[in-house]
Amino acid sequence: MLTGKSRRLLAADLGHPDISAGIPEARFMRAMIFERLVRDEKFVSELLTTTVGALNLTRPIGVRRADGKVTEGATALALSQAHLKAVHQGEATMITGLAVPYPGLDGTVGATPVKPDFAVVAPRRSTDGGAAEADPEAAIAGSWLVMGDAKDYERVRSRIDDPRMLKGFLQVALGAEAALAWASLPDGMQVHRWGALAVPRNSFLQPVAVVENLDDHRIEVMERARERAGLLADPEMVWPVAPDDVASFVEHLELTFDPGSCVSCSLFNFCRSEVRASTEPVSRLVELGIRPEQRPALLGLVDGSGEVKDAPESLAATVLATVDGLPGSTGQLRTDPVGLPGTISVVLAKSDAAALGVHGVGLQRVGADGAEPWAFEVFENPQAPATRLGVMSLLGEALDEALSEASPSESEEPGPVHLVLPDSQTGDLLVSIADSLAGVEISRLRWERDLEQGRKALTWGGDPATVPDPLTPHQRLAVSFLLEQDRSRAMTLRWPLIDVRAVLKKHFVAGGPLVDHGRLDYLVTWAAADKPLSHREISDAVTASPHTPGARLTNDQSDAIHKVARRAGDTAYAELVNEELTYKAEVMDAAAAVLEPLDVSVLRPVHLALEGDAQRVWRRRRDLHASDLVRFGRVPWFWRNNQVDAIDHDTKCAAQLQALGNAHVLRDLALNAGTREVAFAVVESVTPLRLKVQSRRFGDGTTIAMLQNGDELAVESSDTTLKVQKGSFKFGGLSAGVLESDEQTDGDGTFGWLPKVVPDVEVGSRLVVADMAWFGGGFKSGHELGVPRPGSDTTNAPKAECHDGAYAATPDEHRWCCRSHEDAEAEYSDLLAERRERGELNPQAWPPLLDFDQFDTAAEGTPTGDHDESVAVSAAAHLTADDLD
Repeated sequence: MLTGKSRRLLAADLGHPDISAGIPEARFMRAMIFERLVRDEKFVSELLTTTVGALNLTRPIGVRRADGKVTEGATALALSQAHLKAVHQGEATMITGLAVPYPGLDGTVGATPVKPDFAVVAPRRSTDGGAAEADPEAAIAGSWLVMGDAKDYERVRSRIDDPRMLKGFLQVALGAEAALAWASLPDGMQVHRWGALAVPRNSFLQPVAVVENLDDHRIEVMERARERAGLLADPEMVWPVAPDDVASFVEHLELTFDPGSCVSCSLFNFCRSEVRASTEPVSRLVELGIRPEQRPALLGLVDGSGEVKDAPESLAATVLATVDGLPGSTGQLRTDPVGLPGTISVVLAKSDAAALGVHGVGLQRVGADGAEPWAFEVFENPQAPATRLGVMSLLGEALDEALSEASPSESEEPGPVHLVLPDSQTGDLLVSIADSLAGVEISRLRWERDLEQGRKALTWGGDPATVPDPLTPHQRLAVSFLLEQDRSRAMTLRWPLIDVRAVLKKHFVAGGPLVDHGRLDYLVTWAAADKPLSHREISDAVTASPHTPGARLTNDQSDAIHKVARRAGDTAYAELVNEELTYKAEVMDAAAAVLEPLDVSVLRPVHLALEGDAQRVWRRRRDLHASDLVRFGRVPWFWRNNQVDAIDHDTKCAAQLQALGNAHVLRDLALNAGTREVAFAVVESVTPLRLKVQSRRFGDGTTIAMLQNGDELAVESSDTTLKVQKGSFKFGGLSAGVLESDEQTDGDGTFGWLPKVVPDVEVGSRLVVADMAWFGGGFKSGHELGVPRPGSDTTNAPKAECHDGAYAATPDEHRWCCRSHEDAEAEYSDLLAERRERGELNPQAWPPLLDFDQFDTAAEGTPTGDHDESVAVSAAAHLTADDLD
């Protein structure tokens, strides 16, 4: 509106064209398909009644649909007609394709209107009170206008990220404020305080309406609207800006640039070039993505003074790595299982055409004889349910072999197995696929019971259902393993899925922008460096690469694969997918090669023991089919309550292990003024040993243990011992003792310290010490420290003595431990049938009941995005991913 052109065209005119912030063609096509499904006759009535019912309004006598044709005139006419239908006939109308003047700019030439995807007009009775229940017998006083929007958000692990939902409702709120300020709004029509967001409820892109109060959102969007209106009302502002003045108009201060949040903007390259060209030292910190409040403490590292003011050591190390061009070291030794027998490396090529679409998968299993060759599989139809089943089959076969090899003997429990992934998004995709298939399997078990009892197999909405085939043993193994990770994702110490990117960051400190540290190939380049690097060259090379190490593809590669995917008999599709998988596998191999020569930490057995305990419980679930298909979002309330304490124990243990094994984390804790348990201490005298502790929380009588001396971690010393016990991990040979005050303390603030194991220190040595009370106190030996061991999650889990048939023999005793899904879903199926017989389920119930499970099951003949064969639509040149999200 201000420059008369889109950001993408503006970026090209400024000489810094956008090459990465656009929308892949497949992703844009999927968004268009979803919007078309929102307008489909099947879902119009469903979305309308769900929205009206969720607001506790009266059930409409009928439902209808209208089209605003994305013009203000047609929208005004549709609203007027819908209002009359609501008032005189009690009908509700869903209007799609609206166009409403931007708030405060009604009648302004050149102003872009607000374009809500849909709105619902419903009868407003005299007893309506916002979201209060309406009296069906009360007189109709007018109509409600409930604004809505459609967003093709991907469901990750059965839910949509809250920030995305927030952004969507902000757009709904803008539509509500625009309608409220519009002079063409019919008399008697009121804009509802609540709004609706249509989002996919499953992988088939079938829409569901989510309602939310817009009060706070409307305040925020009106603040922005008033800012824009004030800018345009400025008498000195002439808009649109003349083409010759555009360059000077868009220039802005470098301090507004954030490489993390600005990367999706088409002007990112232009703004970054401004920052890079600046000669101000602070611009280097801006380029790295250092927050404004942290820059003063780090400025000395880039302005030549060398002065650092108590900045977090991890950030200071990043700045130093950038300046020196060489990676830093965190001082941590290896605790990860990458490269050990029982690990399976996995890479995926995700399809942008479907939320759970997969072009291909690559697997590499590490057995007793070492790593096997990579095996790649390409899928012809990425978004088909059969593809998801194929991924789980391959993964299940590899897990089965890994579990067999992980058992030392037939009488012993197998050790833990792990999936090694290039990033967390790959894990999210795998878990989301497992979640989808688990839901289908649970539905199948319920429908199987219905058919056994002579009942029809019906969906939640009461439509005829298509009963799928059961999961194979390998598919169920993979699904249950991934859902085990999903249930434990709040646990810091659980490692069923290993993010190699996170592992590298624990050992190496890369330079350059922090946002680039999210790419495995970028981190591997730094970790393998043996000569100074230019962080800008690496960033530009990674950005320009046609491939990515993670599941998501670059825009160019996504478009290339999408264009050849539908060509029958064309081998180019398989070649492109294999090329992508090969690159990802090579990066994974390079990461493993960088990690291989690193020394192993004494803490590795600790982490393996914790994961081993948890997987023993999972294997009992798997063997007895007891809650092994339950995702985190479906665990019962008492399970969640039990997890509160479990998470607390896990978090504390994780913090203690990190403090023991990672020098950067330990020193950052000591620098943090809010940390009570860890502090720096300076050796003021060796004989006798006296310390000056740099924390007032440490005083006379405090028992402390030395965790670090200079750059050396005490727990990694060759003199330190480890005992893996049932209730704790006991470390011995540490320097621990009581701080004692005397007359000298009053003079210089030092304390006497006489540990049983005297450390090798000298005057001026800077130690990091910890309060032994944090670990629960010391042992009588005087040199041992214990880290309490968190227990496994045994809620709703089979006990060691449970066996196949235990529930059938004594159901009351084993109802909450080893009851199988087959039995549990059969009981629930009978309960649903009774409720349906009483008219308590959809479509008879009002307000409509919400399906909180939201399994990936579709009624027979229901339109789905997966089955759409429409011609691909090229992404609009003026849009970015932000417009879809």
